[in-house]
Amino acid sequence: MGRLVVQEIVSADGFAADADGNFTFTQKLDGPLEKWDRHQLEWLDTVGAMALGARTYELFSGFWPTPASAGEVIADKLNALERYVFSTTLREAPWGALGECRIESGDAAEAMRTIKAGLARDVVVWGSLTLARSLFAAGEVDELRLLVTPVAIGEGRGFIPRGTQVLTLTGAATMDEGLVELVYEVEPGARA
Repeated sequence: MGRLVVQEIVSADGFAADADGNFTFTQKLDGPLEKWDRHQLEWLDTVGAMALGARTYELFSGFWPTPASAGEVIADKLNALERYVFSTTLREAPWGALGECRIESGDAAEAMRTIKAGLARDVVVWGSLTLARSLFAAGEVDELRLLVTPVAIGEGRGFIPRGTQVLTLTGAATMDEGLVELVYEVEPGARA
């Protein structure tokens, strides 16, 4: 059975998007990210599927399955993953010439339990703040991977629901451009 991993890029003060829902703070990272790319490429060997909300799907599908991603180290592995889009509004979710994504329009937690049960490797949620929040609230998240940027934005949007979520640090690594990756095990049912 696979685990559910939420991987988010966050500002140094913990926000995954600004107050308007944009993540332009990541544009400050304009240098090469070779160490991060190698690290991500290795980690993707443990991942069998991605789950995206509708907005993140629109962003990803406009880049990853297109020629624009050809120079990206992780493009082939990312494009080879099983793809799920959680949306109540989308009726189709093409992934370029690589086929369709499966649309999940019902209960997100129930759908994720089914997806995890059918996989030997992990499922990753990238971005998709509303989806991540609902899966945290339902107790479905097994691991949280944060890529912390050296930019503070003062206010913004998070992805963990109100209340305290108990986490256990299992890894930390410095990357290029002042980035830090923090990996946490999410304690099952441990909300304070």
